[in-house]
Amino acid sequence: MIKAVAIDDEAIATKVIENFCKEIDFVQLEKTFNDAKEGLKHLNKFPTDLLFLDIDMPGINGVDLYRQLKQDTMVIFITSRVDYAVEGFNLNAVDYLVKPFTFERFQQAVKKANDYLNFQTQNNSTDGKHFFIRADFSLIKVLIQDIVYVEGLDDYLKIHLQNQKPIVARMTMKNLLEKLPARDFVRIHRSFIVAINKVERIKNKFIHIAGKELPIGSSYEQEAMVKLGQ
Repeated sequence: MIKAVAIDDEAIATKVIENFCKEIDFVQLEKTFNDAKEGLKHLNKFPTDLLFLDIDMPGINGVDLYRQLKQDTMVIFITSRVDYAVEGFNLNAVDYLVKPFTFERFQQAVKKANDYLNFQTQNNSTDGKHFFIRADFSLIKVLIQDIVYVEGLDDYLKIHLQNQKPIVARMTMKNLLEKLPARDFVRIHRSFIVAINKVERIKNKFIHIAGKELPIGSSYEQEAMVKLGQ
């Protein structure tokens, strides 16, 4: 069962969400708030699984509110403006709903959240060959053997894959390292993780991999050289 909270300054909007949630047997809407600051205060005291969050609100908008959450919470953004979808992507939202939305569209968004929770459970008992990552409003299966290197970009990661388009997701280097087998990957820089078996050569504190030249950071040099057999 997914525990959820809805925050929207329009009472009619939270009522719609409440009615829709009653029709879905795997979602329990525990609280609704029409005051964004009250909602934020509640969430930082009582974490939830899923947040239905309006973007256009007085006092604090939904994007800023979500950034202030102290815990990792799935979010479905709700907005009257299609262009806000870009913000939703940047924050790795599960989905975004444009008002007015149908029950079918709402159900589709909630199913994505449920799928993500199920995949998280699978990831906790992974076979060590793959993991799922949330990106571009969907779940993407990443085969560990396909990863060439990972590039850190502020709050995002760019996972470079062999013969595939890179995946950009909102995730920390630390969280990703926990999913990767330590014997096969090494962090060489605050911004780079490389697959050991895909390193082509090492020269002058630079690693050559997939036609790129990546620097070895001084604080990572000792461990990197040991793992790379130098």
